Amino acid sequence: MTVSRRISTPLSDETALSLKSGESVLISGTIFTGRDAAHRRIYECISAGKPLPFDVRGQVIYYVGPSPAPPGKVIGSAGPTTSGRMDPFTPALLDLGLKGMIGKGTRSGTVVESMVKNGAVYFGAVGGAAALIAGSIVQADVVAWPELGPEAVFRLQVRDLPVIVVIDAFGNDLYKTEPPKFRKQERR
Repeated sequence: MTVSRRISTPLSDETALSLKSGESVLISGTIFTGRDAAHRRIYECISAGKPLPFDVRGQVIYYVGPSPAPPGKVIGSAGPTTSGRMDPFTPALLDLGLKGMIGKGTRSGTVVESMVKNGAVYFGAVGGAAALIAGSIVQADVVAWPELGPEAVFRLQVRDLPVIVVIDAFGNDLYKTEPPKFRKQERR
């Protein structure tokens, strides 16, 4: 991957707004994990007015359920899961200041509208590159709901985590802009 940008977390409004759909990025800093079960619990906290396990403002959530760490490693495989499963919960997190999400697959129109409203970015991670991604994780700590196992919320320290900006803060979406280009090439 040819890297066009290096960014650090937490994401400022300025950084989130400067990222463009199609850019390849290396992320360093702290990110949090959250899959289906964690998102459900986070949403329940929001709905009940209870405090969240971490301050989401400026943060990036990676949709991953890492496998257990083998001996001598910080974490096991850490490939992305399908982002659409988090879509029912995502607008509420974006309204609280979440600035980035990492996963794979498309997002709903409601999520994209909320991203534009809140100046947030959706990054794609390569599904088949779980070992490569795990190599970018230098520390992993459970911060909430350890009983969920791999679906617990982890705080990850990452160094040069490779991602692509799939949907930028203006709603530009690679899943919409790129397929027509390839269809044109096939017709030639």
